Amino acid sequence: MARDYYEILGVSRDADKEELKRAYRRLARKYHPDVNKDPGADEQFKEINRAYEILSEPETRARYDRFGEAGVSGTGSSGFQDVGDMGGFADIFESIFSGFAGSGMGGPSQKRRSGPVRGDDLRLDLKLDFREAVFGGEKEIRISHLETCGVCNGTGAKPGTRPQTCSTCGGSGQVRRLTRTPFGSFTQVSTCSTCNGTGMVIEDKCDACGGKGANQITKKLKITIPAGVDNGTRLRISAEGDAGQRNGPAGDLYVYLLVNEDSEFQRDGINVISEITVSYLQAILGCRLEINTVDGLVEMIIPPGTQPNTVMKLENHGVPRLGNPVSRGDHMITILIDIPNKIVPEERELLEKLASIKGERTGKGGIEGFLGSLFHQR
Repeated sequence: MARDYYEILGVSRDADKEELKRAYRRLARKYHPDVNKDPGADEQFKEINRAYEILSEPETRARYDRFGEAGVSGTGSSGFQDVGDMGGFADIFESIFSGFAGSGMGGPSQKRRSGPVRGDDLRLDLKLDFREAVFGGEKEIRISHLETCGVCNGTGAKPGTRPQTCSTCGGSGQVRRLTRTPFGSFTQVSTCSTCNGTGMVIEDKCDACGGKGANQITKKLKITIPAGVDNGTRLRISAEGDAGQRNGPAGDLYVYLLVNEDSEFQRDGINVISEITVSYLQAILGCRLEINTVDGLVEMIIPPGTQPNTVMKLENHGVPRLGNPVSRGDHMITILIDIPNKIVPEERELLEKLASIKGERTGKGGIEGFLGSLFHQR
């Protein structure tokens, strides 16, 4: 005949939950096989576990008080048992013996996230014009994110009320099911479906947020774009993500920059690239031209005899270096030369005289041949 469970724990039949807990802690420490190597300690430890397993649960304790061992003969050792209360058998066992190898509980205990939880980060893609990326500046953006409810201060409960401890899991946020095998005791842990793992339930929900503790808000923000940003540059706007749970900090907003193509300029790192076309006479004789740059018009000298596809440089008219706007790249200009397909008779006469002076043979297509040989002389 099984021993009386109250006698095993050394408590009276009207002992409350705290008294049962203290008795179990004291005996479990004394008789755990990792601590007590005396013969019979293992069996006594199993009896202590069984006794507390039954008496710590109000439903099984009531059946035991009414029917004795027959009322609980199918509980615990023959299958799974719900152990939702943080003061229950599983958590007390783990709090005492979590450091012991081979405790039979299937590894370290899992605690619910009862403290503050950081909010989610958000992403926003922002398009910039070419010059906006070069020089930066202030931009206004519109975002939609979760903000803590100002009525309930994030609790989700109606003002004047508070969330209550979940009766299903006893505030743990987890439901533990215990099974015993010939190889030891193991627990199966799952998130409590009643409170979704929070350990708390809201009976009177806040009207402003519907019990969520946060509301979806659309707002405008002014952000500073640093000079020199490029495609794929990521800016972090602190605390503008979704609000955290249980007074946790808000997440961050990440702004990813996309730079629109420009019809005139291209970019190579911190250098700006563009092309200009000059006439063949300007290339031969040289000239002064006003070149369009990101800073506006700048005068540049085209030296005599400039060859096609020559690259010239305007220093410090490129892109500011990101993080060091005092340092700038250069503007690299490729010179294209326009050779006319048709020329007026006066031009032909002058060019033929020039060709004669140069000793160049001319005829059909002679102008192109002349100019081609001229541009490729060194």
